[in-house]
Amino acid sequence: MPHLPSTHLSEEEVRRDRLSKIQQQGISPYPTKANRTHTIADFLTQFETSNQLSFTLVGRILTIRKHGGLLFFHLKDETGRVQVLFKRDLLTEALYNQFCELLDMGDYIEVTGKPFVTQKGEQTLQADSYKLISKTILPLPEKWHGFADPEKRFRKRYLDILMNEEVAKRLRLRSKIISSLRNILDERGFLEVETPTLQPVYGGGFAKPFKTHHNALDQDFYLRISDELYLKRLLVGGFEKIYEITKVFRNEGIDHDHNPEFTMLEAQIAYEDYLYGMDLFEMLFESTAQHVLGTTKIQHEQNIIDVKRPWKRLRLIEAVESIGNIPITLWENEQKARDLIRSKITPEKYSELDRLGSIGEIMAFAFEELVEDSLIQPTIIYDYPVEVSPLAKKNQKDPRFVERFEAFALGSEIGNNYSELNDPIDLEERFLFENKKEQAGFEEAHQKDFGYLEAIKHGMPPACGIGIGVDRMVMLLTGTSNIKEVILFPTLRSQETEDKEDEILYGSSNMDRNS
Repeated sequence: MPHLPSTHLSEEEVRRDRLSKIQQQGISPYPTKANRTHTIADFLTQFETSNQLSFTLVGRILTIRKHGGLLFFHLKDETGRVQVLFKRDLLTEALYNQFCELLDMGDYIEVTGKPFVTQKGEQTLQADSYKLISKTILPLPEKWHGFADPEKRFRKRYLDILMNEEVAKRLRLRSKIISSLRNILDERGFLEVETPTLQPVYGGGFAKPFKTHHNALDQDFYLRISDELYLKRLLVGGFEKIYEITKVFRNEGIDHDHNPEFTMLEAQIAYEDYLYGMDLFEMLFESTAQHVLGTTKIQHEQNIIDVKRPWKRLRLIEAVESIGNIPITLWENEQKARDLIRSKITPEKYSELDRLGSIGEIMAFAFEELVEDSLIQPTIIYDYPVEVSPLAKKNQKDPRFVERFEAFALGSEIGNNYSELNDPIDLEERFLFENKKEQAGFEEAHQKDFGYLEAIKHGMPPACGIGIGVDRMVMLLTGTSNIKEVILFPTLRSQETEDKEDEILYGSSNMDRNS
């Protein structure tokens, strides 16, 4: 194999020079299509019964090795990888020399040949011809150092998928999980719909939105934080079982289970309540796990999480009492409740507690700070305080609470769901309460959507709504602890210049061609 020239050319310059030489020989390095007869997986499956049939495979060149007049390399496509053997006496001299001198690891080629088993017993394609179908200008990451730095991996996800099979497997599972959710809901008579991403009033949750401006209308719009209010407008319109799997956007922090752009499954079911929603929620997780993974048990570091039904269910105040050690009877005295909670939280949280203006908000705060992290196995927490649930229907037995439930696993919320508030008079009063919170400086107060209020004044049936954070569902079902690992292109800080670590990442040209 050739060595680098004595001049210190960059790897890109060396490859550009090879590209130029290929073009000078009248060879097109970028033909419009390839002529594949089999995938690599098909080739390996049919290997024993092929009866010396000719196969044409395509893919990237990997791990080139030369032994005298023999040249071995691996070819990789989406379905797998296989060893290819070039023999000098089976190829023309021109083709053999062209490969040795002008092709590189990472180049795409089309190879035609017959099945062959090496002395070591490796299934191989013995090639009698090949064709360059795409010349690469930059090399793949150098294999000795790998491609492990998280920032590099997320920023150059295309290389991450190519070099790390576990990453590719996990992201394929994501697609299968979403397909499974669709199939389950479609089979049960749900209709998939699409609602606006740009909304004049954002609603359906407590969150800070991304704001943009439409020039032609000279009007501000928001990227949706939820599609819930539009789905419920469709209930008013007569649809009874609807869902949407869509991107939502929240202008908030980034951490291991938050990304500003994420995927939600929202569904609305007329004539049902939150008890139906609990059953549906559990069924979606159990059935999807069985369909995609073949099991309901998933390894998460030292924990084995089991999504098999039924899940543990607790009222919020019961969870705060049994796990957070705040007695239910204490909620009758707001100041005593504040004092006990203060003794259990860090000083950094004092100001957050102090700004809460109602006993219900304090209950929800106590749950988030003292309970949520300990919910490792799938658990449903239900009956939330009315003050933190502006769109949920009040519990008829205890109007301090609403028929709302959230599901948790591994200390994180994986879905928010409730019996929908369809009383326009009650909703109007809730909007007024949220307006007071906003005036008091609570930035994430729910917005007053009078268009939605007008819609339900025309009559909305009793209904249950469920919302599943799809990214967190994928995290749960794939044993992943970082949301960036399950999003194809997670949100990252901008990078104005290429990282100087590329030299280490890619390695030298000699290592690339002779590894």
